[in-house]
Amino acid sequence: MRRLLVFQHVAHEILGILDPILREAGFRIRYVNFERQPDAKPTLDRYHGLIVLGGPMNCDQTDRYPHLATEVALINEAIRMGLPVLGICLGSQLIARALGATVRKNPVKEIGWYTLNPTSDGAQDPLFSRLDATQQIFQWHGDTFDLPANAVRLASSPDCANQAFRYGENVYGLQFHLEVDEPMIRRWLHKPSNASEFAGYADPQARIAEIETETQRFIEHSESLGRQLFGAYLKLFQHRPRRTALPSR
Repeated sequence: MRRLLVFQHVAHEILGILDPILREAGFRIRYVNFERQPDAKPTLDRYHGLIVLGGPMNCDQTDRYPHLATEVALINEAIRMGLPVLGICLGSQLIARALGATVRKNPVKEIGWYTLNPTSDGAQDPLFSRLDATQQIFQWHGDTFDLPANAVRLASSPDCANQAFRYGENVYGLQFHLEVDEPMIRRWLHKPSNASEFAGYADPQARIAEIETETQRFIEHSESLGRQLFGAYLKLFQHRPRRTALPSR
C-alpha cells in the first residue's frame, strides 16, 4: 500500500476533495498536525510522497512556528529522494523557500474567486494541461513566491504572476486552492479566526456574501478541474523515485 505524509497547519485547512481521491486510489494517509503538535519531528521513512497544506502563517515566522523550519528541511529531503511533493498555498511557499526562492508579500491580497491562466509551459504540463485557457479559481493568500531557480512557471493571475510551478518531474507548488468544496469555503469565510482577513474591506460582510454567491457559480467547475489535476498527480506515484538535484545557493 502507498503511504502518504501530509503536513497540516490549522484544523480547517484539509485535503478536501483530494482526500477521497487518494483513499479510493488505495493510499494510506498520515496527517502531521503541527497546530496540535508544533514540536513534531516526522520522518520520511516508508512514505511514498509528501503533501504540504495551507495555513495563515508566513514562512518567516519560524520564531513563532519553529515547525516551519522542520518542514523546509523535510521538503528538501523529499526532493533529494525524488518523492512526489505537492504544496498548496503556504505549502507552495514552503517548497519555494526550500528551493532557495524568496517568499514575500503579494501586491494584492487575493481572497475569493480570481482569474487563473496556465502559461504556455503549463499548457504542455502533464497536470496543468487539464486547465482551460482561463478559469475562475478560489484563492486565499497575501504572500507569494519568486520562481525558484530551474523551476517552470505553470500558471499566473493578473495580480499574482507566480501561481504555480513545477520543479523537476515530481514537485508541484500551487498558490491557489483546487482542493476546496463549497462547505470548506463556507467554514473558512465564517471562522472567527479568519475575520481579520477582511479588515481591509469597507464592508466585510458584503465581500463575504459576494464570495458565497461566486462560489455557487464556480465551485462545480473548480471541483471538476481539481479531480482531473489531482488524478494526474497520482500517476507520479507509479514511477520509481529518482533523486533530484537541488538548485545551488
